Amino acid sequence: MIRVLVADDHAIVRKGLIQILHDAPESITVDEAASGQEALERIRKETYDAVVLDISMPGRSGIDTLGQIKAAYPGLPVLILSMYPEEQYALRVLKAGASGYLMKESAPDALISAVLAVSQGRKYITPSLAETLATRLETGADPESHERLSDREFEVFLLIAKGQSIKDIAGSLFLSVKTVHTYRARILDKMHLKGTADIIHYAVQYRLIE
Repeated sequence: MIRVLVADDHAIVRKGLIQILHDAPESITVDEAASGQEALERIRKETYDAVVLDISMPGRSGIDTLGQIKAAYPGLPVLILSMYPEEQYALRVLKAGASGYLMKESAPDALISAVLAVSQGRKYITPSLAETLATRLETGADPESHERLSDREFEVFLLIAKGQSIKDIAGSLFLSVKTVHTYRARILDKMHLKGTADIIHYAVQYRLIE
């Protein structure tokens, strides 16, 4: 019996993922969480073989939640599920400790295969991502500007790109306004951007936001 926790803030998406896993030939039981914080609370109370975690959630984001999970439970496999292009996010989350990355538009069979792989201690990446990573290693291509950001800087970057105010970002990430201003300054410096408009334009250009 494989026990999985599915964390996604959209109820319809959660129910769909749960149904796919329930219909798998293998015996899989599934719990659900509607936020990163709820996922962490469930993990503290229950034992899971794998976590399926949406990268984009209100409040504590998937990236932040991933970091919290790996810090407290380094052996717990986490499969990141996202609607964002894998070439933009997969490498970051794999470096942060994720066991795999899967786009939401993938076929149901891919989700089952990914969950089985990570629950057995293996990594899961798609053939296209494997090719992308191999090409990067072969060519020694320089990282894009946003890939130079730390996980927290990247998180603040995305929230700024989505139009959130500094005050709102501070509240959602449980940081002081001064700290968020510091992160914003670092982001602009590292990415050689001039202001919020440039951050939004960059995020849209690289398909980092919806």
